[in-house]
Amino acid sequence: MKRTQLYLEDDVWTALHVRSRQSGLSISELVRQAVRGRYMNPGARRQEAMRALVGLWKDRPDAGDAEAYVRRLRQGRRLERLAR
Repeated sequence: MKRTQLYLEDDVWTALHVRSRQSGLSISELVRQAVRGRYMNPGARRQEAMRALVGLWKDRPDAGDAEAYVRRLRQGRRLERLAR
């Protein structure tokens, strides 16, 4: 582990201090967690979030048929407008 020093704005310092008291974690640990979450393998977290969205609306009766909806959208005069 390496030691570093940071300069933080007052509002950031206050937020970290409050969160530290609430969670029982040190401010250093909170900063380490934030840095890990932001810069360490962010693609995996994004991929996990995208997988969680797959099929989210599949059982909603009010959503209707997605394929029919897209076909209705494509029936318009979009191509004619683009040709102008």
